[in-house]
Amino acid sequence: MEKISQKNREPLHRVDSKLKVTGVARYSAEYHLPGLVYAVLVTSTIAKGTIKSVDSKAAGRAPGVLAVISHVNAIRPPGYPADNEHPTEPATGGQPLRPFYNNKVYSNGQPVAVVVADTFERATYAASLVKVTYAQAEHRTDFHANMDKAVLPSQAKKNPKSPLADYDRGAVDAYKNAAITVEAEYEHSSEMHNPMELQAITVHWETDDRLTLYDKVQGTQPTQQNFAREWALPPENVKVIAPFVGGAFGNGLHNWPHETAAIIAAKMVKRPVKLMLTREQMFFMVGYRPRTWQKIGIGASSDGRLVGISHASIGQTSSYEEFTESTLQQSRMMYNAPNVSTRYRILQLDVSTPIWMRGPGEATGAFALESAMDELAYKLKMDPLAFRILNYTESDPEKKLPWSTKFLKECFELGSKAIGWEKRKLEPGMLQEGHWQIGYGMGVGTFGANRGGAKVRAKLFGNGSLVLQSAVTDIGPGTGTAMTQVAIDHTGISAERITFQLGNSEFPQAGNQGGSSTVNSVGSAVIAACEALKKELLTLATGSVPEFKDATMDQVVFENNEITLKGKNVRMSLADLMKKSRTADLDVIEEAKPGEERRAYSMYSYSVHFAEVHVHAVTGMVKVKKVVTCADAGTILNEKTAGNQMIGGVTGGIGMALQEDAVMDHRFGRYMTKDFADYHVPVHADVPDIQVLFANKPDYIVDPMGTKGIGEIAIIGVAPAIVNAIFNATGKRIRQLPVTPDKLI
Repeated sequence: MEKISQKNREPLHRVDSKLKVTGVARYSAEYHLPGLVYAVLVTSTIAKGTIKSVDSKAAGRAPGVLAVISHVNAIRPPGYPADNEHPTEPATGGQPLRPFYNNKVYSNGQPVAVVVADTFERATYAASLVKVTYAQAEHRTDFHANMDKAVLPSQAKKNPKSPLADYDRGAVDAYKNAAITVEAEYEHSSEMHNPMELQAITVHWETDDRLTLYDKVQGTQPTQQNFAREWALPPENVKVIAPFVGGAFGNGLHNWPHETAAIIAAKMVKRPVKLMLTREQMFFMVGYRPRTWQKIGIGASSDGRLVGISHASIGQTSSYEEFTESTLQQSRMMYNAPNVSTRYRILQLDVSTPIWMRGPGEATGAFALESAMDELAYKLKMDPLAFRILNYTESDPEKKLPWSTKFLKECFELGSKAIGWEKRKLEPGMLQEGHWQIGYGMGVGTFGANRGGAKVRAKLFGNGSLVLQSAVTDIGPGTGTAMTQVAIDHTGISAERITFQLGNSEFPQAGNQGGSSTVNSVGSAVIAACEALKKELLTLATGSVPEFKDATMDQVVFENNEITLKGKNVRMSLADLMKKSRTADLDVIEEAKPGEERRAYSMYSYSVHFAEVHVHAVTGMVKVKKVVTCADAGTILNEKTAGNQMIGGVTGGIGMALQEDAVMDHRFGRYMTKDFADYHVPVHADVPDIQVLFANKPDYIVDPMGTKGIGEIAIIGVAPAIVNAIFNATGKRIRQLPVTPDKLI
């Protein structure tokens, strides 16, 4: 198959932009079905205990109320095993929470009842009338007070080869024998996803055994399969619709109690039901990046060569479900250290379950690792960039495999030149403008170049227009745009004649949009479908157009909506070819999946972020003045949408470094930061000039487009780059995120 060059080409504009800015795009709460009613949740006010009583009389008598549902009267989904308190969900350890199953309370903010009424306002008012009394039990929500109770995850106990299991390469704690060492502890608070679109679902039981969900999810078919199990239905009887998702950073990768609550409600009132969470409920019900403590011991010889890295981590999870993530992965493979030990533990608390958040695990681990690398470079009196280059890995030291590709050194060169790294001083506090201290820092990120199997349907109509279909969702990166670009490259059909339809579980197979794998997976299937179409078109041409008789695929070119015979002035539009061959349409479904490449190569995307910060010497205020971010992500299909991804990741990294802090009152086990007034995220004034650069070199081992994932590496390494720059500006090393002014004065 011919390799397509992406260089010197204007990036395609987002194909769905007009739909979004004109309000035509419909999100999960914007489907207005006949007979639609509204559900509002009542949530627990204790962190642990049991429900003694639910007084719903006043709520039930309120105007427009159709039902007040709790564990007292709720129907039970037939897929729940009767002898197990929680159903099993393979994606995570433990079992997810089942709403209204019994009277037990596992966390503050847990759904304990739902009110259904004919208007949203009436449901909201009636929910305020529900009175719940509790038998409160002693709860554990304080991370620091319970760190000694952290345990090895069940997955690692069962499988010593699990990536969560204890890992040793070389000698344990060998860093202690190095000439220069650093031992330090790092921590960050829980971070909430808080996308613009609130979590919402519209449920319609079309018949007793046919369920349609308009849901905010990152995977239509994984959601379909989950609720098919929960309600003991054939998967084809559950349809999930999610063509537009208003931002999601991982919280759509799990199905949450509010979804089941809405499905139960719709089943009981026999009407379509809409349920949307409040912003406050988004803090309690739909996951978050877990609070994590880390300790790193790292040592190097006096000439700067790493001797060893020991990296331990404790992440919080709920009492009923084991959430885990790959916090320690980067420490195992990023640098050329002969001795590496990692220890991963989880701490079960009386809180709701965390979930993967952009750069899951790796963004957390990179904060500690990249901060420790900076600390060690300072003790060595080495430039942090030179220190990383000295310990650069030319192959994977963990898997003992060659990299599929790795152009991180090129990113180092591009990024350092663009930020003006030569202005950085080795000693902190040497650059100043008035009261502002100036510093430069860097951080490196990596994430697996993942790829899964996928199928795509391609239908070419008689007028030459092409429709592509995939069950994949688009949480914001521009999936439809990228897939349209792939189709242009492999059919020669112009953008205005191509439609990419997505977000419907009835479309061909696709997994979750997550793990930076969508373009690699679905894009490969788009290529397969386009290649199949071209074969059929060539068959039509050889059979109905004399000039093309006996032509082979390598003798023709598909471009400008035409098929052309190479070296001859013979061409025909695809529409004319369809007409001449009396073909109404061509319809193919093709599958693409990875082969055995991962047995022979180690596949990762890489990034490096350079930050310039100014710190006010009196107030401790931090201004991020400039960020240069450079990615080694294989072929860049569209520099505009890929650049958007990188800018968004840097913005999230600024929040992680300087602002985001979920604060809990442990007397009640309840978050005090429950809206954007108290939980701060970056606004325009906080986001500086961000320059995005790409190595833009293909990796055809990962997939036929040469692409690698970009969504996660956009944020991984940003927070330590900022923290390291703060140290370079002030000489103050902050190891607990976020870095607020009080920590600098």
